[in-house]
Amino acid sequence: MSNSVQQRRLDATPRGVGVMCDFLVKQAENATLTDSEGREYIDFAAGIAVLNTGHRHPAVIDAVRQQLECFTHTAFQVIPYENYISLAERLNALVPVEGKVKTTFFTTGAEAVENAVKIARAATGRAGVITFTGAFHGRTMMTMALTGKVAPYKTGFGPFPGSVFHARYPNALHGVSVEDALKSLDDLFHCDIAPQEVAAIIFEPIQGEGGFNVAPPEFVSALRRLCDQHGIVLVADEIQSGFARTGKMFASEYYPDAKPDLITMAKSLGGGFPISGVAGRAELMDAPAPGGLGGTYAGNPVAIAAAHAVLDVIAEEQLCARATRLGAQLCEALESTGNPAIAQIRGRGSMIAVEFNDPASGAPSGEIARAIQKRAMEKGLILLTCGVHGNVIRFLYPLTIPDAQFKESLTILTTIFKA
Repeated sequence: MSNSVQQRRLDATPRGVGVMCDFLVKQAENATLTDSEGREYIDFAAGIAVLNTGHRHPAVIDAVRQQLECFTHTAFQVIPYENYISLAERLNALVPVEGKVKTTFFTTGAEAVENAVKIARAATGRAGVITFTGAFHGRTMMTMALTGKVAPYKTGFGPFPGSVFHARYPNALHGVSVEDALKSLDDLFHCDIAPQEVAAIIFEPIQGEGGFNVAPPEFVSALRRLCDQHGIVLVADEIQSGFARTGKMFASEYYPDAKPDLITMAKSLGGGFPISGVAGRAELMDAPAPGGLGGTYAGNPVAIAAAHAVLDVIAEEQLCARATRLGAQLCEALESTGNPAIAQIRGRGSMIAVEFNDPASGAPSGEIARAIQKRAMEKGLILLTCGVHGNVIRFLYPLTIPDAQFKESLTILTTIFKA
């Protein structure tokens, strides 16, 4: 980015919008980004997990083009359209929720989470919501309250909505066992809020911003039992883990005996177009009165058309299986480097992350993660960090990345990790 454009950005936009890259994108295709000066980069950020089907997938572009020839907006709650209904029908058949399912659409992931809370509260008549340390659920006031990471998301923005409580998320690497996590829930029930006052427990089957921490099956099963025992709605936030990223359409499919009541979704559903949704048990979804759910742009018809194409691409190109195959190759390559700073390689499918500790002290090292991210950028590979301590690198390449380009990426990674 030229100095003049950089200054224009600083003059025109607030510093609170943090910007990682110092260049401007001009073109993007599948897993390749080209900047305004013609340099190419391999995109392992994918718009923060939005582009499982890659930049500008031809099927998505064609679907959007066809919709643009018809209409761009009516507001579904004013004048409905068929492709909204048919997308809901498709997702109702796909989500791992027990019994009859209904789906409604919004625009952003935070909206989906907010509306899941509304639905749970309307269905139970209760106010309390429990979430977990390390969680990320959005940037609105309610979703900031739910988020279990302070900097940079919550700093200076309080006070937040009440009746939100945080339990511990299992993390064996950091000494939090499943038993510890469940005890923290029990402590909440004894010290902060009675279980009969809790509307929902919201969890990520694989934490996103928290560092790609995978929920142990025994933990999810215990959450399901607790919710059944106390009449609490179990909400799985699949905004980052959905749509083939983990090797299954939804990460909740890894817990077949502990299905959630509601699932929130967004990001890769739209293939680059803004759309989110909540799917769940019909009797819960019907709890809010008419007019209680919706939004001016909720379920925009252009984004709906893109989402239909995304579901087609996932099925036709077998992206769940491809996610598993590429993720295994990535893990093998990372393990082969023998980097002493690697504390753990973890994830499912192609939702893979590496956590770094200082080899001398054993303390979490954001410095090492940032240094690797910087060296990768210099070699044309875009990576994202995450984790409560900023010491985790996550890999979010499009699942449609060509094999040759993926192999090139692994070569870059192994070279950097061995340096």
